[in-house]
Amino acid sequence: MKKIFVAMSGGVDSSVAAALLKKAGYEVTGVFIKIWAPELSACDWREELRDAMRVAARIYISLISFDLSADYKKLVIDYLLKEYRVGRTPNPDVMCNKEIKFGIFYREALKRGADFIATGHYAQIRRESNLLAPGRRGEVADRSLSRLVTSKDKNKDQTYFLWTLTPKILAHTLFPIGEYQKKEVRKLAKKFGLSNAEKSDSQGLCFLGQIDFKDFLAQHLPKKKGKVLNEAREEVGEHNGAHFYTIGERHGFCVTARTPTSAPLYIIAKDIKKNILVVSAQPATSQSACREIILNSVNWITDAPPASNKIIKARIRYRAPLVSCRVKNLVGHCARVTFSKPLFGPTPGQSCVFYDSRGIACLGGGVISEEQKL
Repeated sequence: MKKIFVAMSGGVDSSVAAALLKKAGYEVTGVFIKIWAPELSACDWREELRDAMRVAARIYISLISFDLSADYKKLVIDYLLKEYRVGRTPNPDVMCNKEIKFGIFYREALKRGADFIATGHYAQIRRESNLLAPGRRGEVADRSLSRLVTSKDKNKDQTYFLWTLTPKILAHTLFPIGEYQKKEVRKLAKKFGLSNAEKSDSQGLCFLGQIDFKDFLAQHLPKKKGKVLNEAREEVGEHNGAHFYTIGERHGFCVTARTPTSAPLYIIAKDIKKNILVVSAQPATSQSACREIILNSVNWITDAPPASNKIIKARIRYRAPLVSCRVKNLVGHCARVTFSKPLFGPTPGQSCVFYDSRGIACLGGGVISEEQKL
């Protein structure tokens, strides 16, 4: 009997993941991971823990708790604030997966004798050999060659946040709900009699609850009035500090000058040293649209990176359309990405994630590092 530690947040997705594995005959241990949250956050970890406990009791599994709040603060929150201070826009979900769920939790689970860990992510893992025995969902036959692929529910797919995983980690990981639509997951929750079957999905960043993200940043970063310029470098407004904003954003700054159009203005570039934002009503055709970007911290989930002349797909933000590109690996975990057409919105600090030519297998990714020139 394989031993599996399941990360249970108290939500319906991870709860169904645990229930499916229990039904399949695994020895399942639920693990509630306590993370850091600001004092004024409406995110009540105690209530989330109680929901996880109710589910564990319902499906007859044990539940333990890992207090990783200090680690989360250091590895995710401090990283996030450091990136914003220098003008980049980090992705805390990617960092949480890398450092917490598939970092500390993964290592501790295996240290305690687990054969696998499992989470409620909408993603799938495929093996080179026959993975599923007849009638047995999730039964692993061969762990040597694992591939990360998109989930059945394309609207909920979370492979974008999992590009930092490695073949070794995938070999010890299961994503039980990846082959289901979200509506099917809720039906399964009701079938299993889970108390959180109708619980709403969490919105925004897990550690903030109902706190506005900019309000959170304002508690840690100083406000500094600056100029908003149009593409002709004419002053059209002001803002509270360039580090609070990201490329593509159209809210939060004030337009004080009359403009030729009433169309929304989008941030197309920013200069942290000069504390300047540049905006445009037509961002897709603006001067900031580019065909090449540089990535750092590049990770390839596959055995080898694709050839530089091979056309693959890339996504520069969660749920953004896939775009054809070529990738040339550079020295020091860096890469140059050349898109098939000029693209607006590559944002320093965000992730560029690669997929195969069909957009199904997630190949890896990297962090966008090339600053937009003003």
